[in-house]
Amino acid sequence: MSKIKEKNITAPQLITYGFATIILVGATLLSLPISSQTGEATNFLDALFTATSATCVTGLTTLTTATHWSTFGHLVILTMIELGALGFMSLPVLFYLVTRKKVGLGMRILLQQSLNSDRRTGEVSLMIYILKNALLIQLAGFLLLAIDFIPRFGWKKGTWFSLFHAVSAFGNAGFDLFGDSLVGFQQNPWVLSIISGLIISGGLGFLVWSDVLSYKRVRRISLHSKIALIVTAALLIFGTLGFMLTEGNAASLAEGNVIHRFFNTIFMSVTPRTAGFFSVDYASMTHAGLLLTIILMFIGGTSGSTAGGFKTTTFGILIIKLVCIFKGKEHTEFRGRTIKESTVSRALVLFFLLLTIVIVSTMILSITETVPDVNELGLEYIVFEVVSALGTVGLTMGLTPQLTEVGKIIILLLMFIGRVGIMTVVFSLVTRGINKKQTFKYPEESVIIG
Repeated sequence: MSKIKEKNITAPQLITYGFATIILVGATLLSLPISSQTGEATNFLDALFTATSATCVTGLTTLTTATHWSTFGHLVILTMIELGALGFMSLPVLFYLVTRKKVGLGMRILLQQSLNSDRRTGEVSLMIYILKNALLIQLAGFLLLAIDFIPRFGWKKGTWFSLFHAVSAFGNAGFDLFGDSLVGFQQNPWVLSIISGLIISGGLGFLVWSDVLSYKRVRRISLHSKIALIVTAALLIFGTLGFMLTEGNAASLAEGNVIHRFFNTIFMSVTPRTAGFFSVDYASMTHAGLLLTIILMFIGGTSGSTAGGFKTTTFGILIIKLVCIFKGKEHTEFRGRTIKESTVSRALVLFFLLLTIVIVSTMILSITETVPDVNELGLEYIVFEVVSALGTVGLTMGLTPQLTEVGKIIILLLMFIGRVGIMTVVFSLVTRGINKKQTFKYPEESVIIG
């Protein structure tokens, strides 16, 4: 039937192995002398960390991207960002398009899994649609950034910087060639707006864009897209108002006029949605602002997008379930539709797993890492980094460059799990019984809770 079944390799396993292969190839290339500006070989663990961060579109780095890597190294990082953002399955699709070969059932199953789609047909056409629109959005971002970057840096450097940051922003990767992310553009609403637009475009989700762009023709938006759009808008508004309240007079926004503060506040609400770019120093933020950032990082973007995190739709389903319980409804209902209880259960399991990973990782890093005795930093210094890595965000309070070898491995694994997906990783490790349906049911009994 398909090569996947013949070799007893499940779709989750192949997706996990695919991302792991890209990371290992990228790490090998980055460890070569040609990839560094000094012409010396890079420590493999640091190369592996950077390759994982790029492929998992995170942005956390143990080495400064702008000063350590050569042009070749930057090209390798950019390629991994693109592959990580669009999914490694974009390569086979391009191959089939060029060779005009028929896509088999095994490949269609993989596409469905990699896109987090429950559609039974049209996987290939959807992937082609995604590739086309992703390239168009990145091209638009490149041209808009070039308006500012080329006059500022010159044709050669300005063109390269426009391309690199357009891809990095759309991929929600957070890698930059400035050395201090967008701190130097804190008083540049144009660049902050373009980067914000690219981040939202990539983090909104390919399936959502498909629904929005085809709305005039079909006059219908799926429940998935409705929840994603509503939650995304709500979080952007909530984040912007929250940062206005917590950071309005804080040191993080000390410079600039009212307009500059407004655009930076919006950017602070956008970038925790797994983007990784920053225009302010997070170490100078208030504790309330840091907590708000951690919450936004944990929720992340939309399923089926370049973003990571718990996901807006998953978060939305739990909120809907909570509202239905308070209203005394037995089923989870929203906008004239009933959400499957299996979907609600999956959302609860995902929340529990991610929360458990955050707690365990924080405990380990609190033992292996040292919290600097400055700015009254405490446990938030580690929690911030853990959630940033698991949500593939890339924001940092300064811990990543100071990580021990154990710390690097922990953060590296968190980035991988965050991008590939905790459920995909679990299913790739545990295959027995996944597809088996239970044919019996034990007697019910009540348990007192609350």
